[in-house]
Amino acid sequence: MIYIKLFLNFFMIGALSFGGGYGMISLVRDTVLSNGWLTESEFLNFIAVSESTPGSIAVNMATFIGSSQGGILGAFLATLGVVLPSFFIILLITAVLKNLMQCASVNAFLSGVRPCVVAMILATAVRMALPSLAGYTKQASDQTGTSAFHPDLRSVCVFMILIAIHFLYKNSRREIPHQS
Repeated sequence: MIYIKLFLNFFMIGALSFGGGYGMISLVRDTVLSNGWLTESEFLNFIAVSESTPGSIAVNMATFIGSSQGGILGAFLATLGVVLPSFFIILLITAVLKNLMQCASVNAFLSGVRPCVVAMILATAVRMALPSLAGYTKQASDQTGTSAFHPDLRSVCVFMILIAIHFLYKNSRREIPHQS
């Protein structure tokens, strides 16, 4: 049963998401948490491992999540599920590529999808940054339902150091005008 569920869920994720692996993260997160396959912290760890290993983040996440739920067969079926929709779409697009790109409705659709993908990636980044960087969590034991804010100072310091390094590097790359 878990094998069919893994394949179908990752097939739907592969078929319904745009923007590559980072665009899929929010769908994978919702699927994994709603099925109870992983906790939020385990999911964040899976993302970190998926980013640090070679290959596509979507394929790596599907493989790791499938492996954690169904072993080797689960990893294979989850990976197959996330890859098959793209494979079939690419086959279809290559068959009709010349006529497809001349169609104004296709260009309009692709122009509309781009901002949506950016918004999904930003929403996922904010959703993941608040608990991990700022320590913003909903307290389950809190009867009033209020949110608690407990910043992790080490994470904030690392984030600020990275921003400072970015701006220092950006300023050092500016060209100095030559004097005659």
